[in-house]
Amino acid sequence: MEAILEALADQQAELTALIDAAAPSGWALPSACAGWSVADVVLHLAQTNEMATASARGDLPAALARLGAGLPPATDIDDGAALMVAKERGAPATALRERWVSSCDELRASLAAHDPADRLLWVAGDLAARSLATTRLAETWIHTGDVAEGLGRPVAPTDRLWHVARLAWRTIPYAFSRAGRPTPGPVAFELTAPSGSEWSFGAPAPTVISGPAVDLCRVASRRLAPSATGLRGEGPDAAEVLELVRTWA
Repeated sequence: MEAILEALADQQAELTALIDAAAPSGWALPSACAGWSVADVVLHLAQTNEMATASARGDLPAALARLGAGLPPATDIDDGAALMVAKERGAPATALRERWVSSCDELRASLAAHDPADRLLWVAGDLAARSLATTRLAETWIHTGDVAEGLGRPVAPTDRLWHVARLAWRTIPYAFSRAGRPTPGPVAFELTAPSGSEWSFGAPAPTVISGPAVDLCRVASRRLAPSATGLRGEGPDAAEVLELVRTWA
């Protein structure tokens, strides 16, 4: 748990440094997350951090009721997130930054109080505390890229992506079930880390996805099409894995 929380803290700090280096006008710039400004992305991350903190404290239903008060029913998780952002859009940048930083600190503290295997309620069902921490890392990394692109300040990938790649591999059955597809056979990832080291998940297996870890993580975050990457898929389920792999609910 310590390793994933350290990675989460580093990722949160990277995003904080990005927004702190931006001119005040930068908050209003469009991010790479369609329809959302830089400020909208930061607001969304603060809101979902607050939800995860409530989950760790056993109070998620109350947090969802507070964040969703006055909103129409959502059609799915993504629609619910968009509605919550629209509801609270427009806060001053200083207040939003304070809320973001506070949400990060409270999230890590609440998760640190748990054993990694503790089961916590989340929006897509219950999951282990370690998995919730990893999903927060994955989402923060995704949206750090969205903000960086909007601000024109690219950030280099790091080996924190090990946790994100592992999450993508472990949740392949969930990705298939969410799409209404039969669970695939065993799948392995053979990936090259940003540092140049090799990461292996699930080997040996009849289906193997190989290539740059950052490409796999960007495909799993729906920020890059598999055909635009250096990823290679071999085996009976390779094409479907690359189509469906994901790192969020």
